[in-house]
Amino acid sequence: MDDKINPIPTRHIVTAYDEQLGILHGYVREMGRLAVAQINDAITAMIGRDPDLAGRVMARDEALDTLERQVEAQTVRLLALRQPVANDLRVVIAGMRISSNLERIGDFAANIAKRSLTLDTLPEVALSASMQPIGRAVADMLSQVMEAYDQDDIESALAVRARDEEVDRAYTALFRELLTYMMESPQRITACTHLLFAAKNLERIGDHATNIAETLCFRIQGQQVQEERIKGDATASLTEL
Repeated sequence: MDDKINPIPTRHIVTAYDEQLGILHGYVREMGRLAVAQINDAITAMIGRDPDLAGRVMARDEALDTLERQVEAQTVRLLALRQPVANDLRVVIAGMRISSNLERIGDFAANIAKRSLTLDTLPEVALSASMQPIGRAVADMLSQVMEAYDQDDIESALAVRARDEEVDRAYTALFRELLTYMMESPQRITACTHLLFAAKNLERIGDHATNIAETLCFRIQGQQVQEERIKGDATASLTEL
């Protein structure tokens, strides 16, 4: 009787793992692509007063929710398949964390689209166009960090992290501008309030893009970014105009 144990088909296991990991990355990339489109379309709908586009943004939010659930399920499969450790474990967990941030970004974009529908029923406020630079900035941050995700590019991820202060400062400036406008035109208070909430949603999108950058840095180098993130949001302490 031959007591020799057959060798474990290591190559087969590794190939299967790589294939499953590729599926996970595919879900995350698709979430990133869709989230960027959601931001751009939500801003376009608000500035252009386009209720049809806003409705499509709101309807597409479910697609991001579905993809996040697929990422979670795929993460469970990967953990069960190989019980990854060290770098492999960081790659898998980072994918799940990033998908969670992308899902929240989708929620914020859908909320902007929802507020644009209300703004369509109110007299137009010229400052609506001021949302575009912040919207463009956060969409660009997200595009850049998803490219860094594809290429394991820590320098690009750190560059995205550094841009968060730029978005915070732009948000603070718009916040001040909207408050001044409301004081000068009380009849526009309702519309400006919706714009304030929409602007805050964009600022939060910037925060989540930054979270993705930090998660990516951890995935690549195995440790958290040590430098404290510089914040430029001064709205909480804004006491005078």
